[in-house]
Amino acid sequence: MVRWVPMESNPEVWNKFLKEMGVAGDWEFTDVFGLVPELLMMVPQPVAAVILLYPISENTEKLGKDKLEGTKEVSDKVFFMRQTVGNACGTVGILHSVLNNSDVISIGDTLTKFQSDCSIVDPMQRANLLENSEVIASKHAAAASSGQTAAPSADEKVTLHFVAFVSVDGSLYELDGRKPNAVSWGPCQSDELLSKAAVACQRYMACDPDEMRFTVVALSKID
Repeated sequence: MVRWVPMESNPEVWNKFLKEMGVAGDWEFTDVFGLVPELLMMVPQPVAAVILLYPISENTEKLGKDKLEGTKEVSDKVFFMRQTVGNACGTVGILHSVLNNSDVISIGDTLTKFQSDCSIVDPMQRANLLENSEVIASKHAAAASSGQTAAPSADEKVTLHFVAFVSVDGSLYELDGRKPNAVSWGPCQSDELLSKAAVACQRYMACDPDEMRFTVVALSKID
């Protein structure tokens, strides 16, 4: 398996990656400091996507499996790709966030071509396109090495995982490249994304209430 250096959960790092990929600067990732309504009100609006970092455990795997089995239908408007590159879940989460919002986010030439190439292939073939993209791999590597903490080696076993939440076609979807398809969390309009994604994140956090390694980041439009 091809393995990349893991990217830390750091909006500054992710925004650098977006800029390097040619994404317009009027959308940025920002920390979500808490999931109660008072703290969610601090997050710049509108929000296009929410990314959760969580430690993989038996409990979170069961929740993910249950939600996957409960998903009966997925809109064909959802952009979804599998993940075949080790430690690339941060970049896959960013791609899921941006490419499901390319109608409102100017994604630049590189990602426009990637999205076009992906449009005619299935989710596993999309994973292969990412695996073979020297441009995205190099931008990922540069971003991963610019974090505040020393980046682990590509071969180091990482037990943390990123998933993205987006609102598409009136539903909230969890996008996890380890799963075979997008996972539905129920009805959700675009202006409800942050609050309903927060509920989904809380469900994951409740799986392991003593665990402290959860972080939440939102992709927001800035002034």
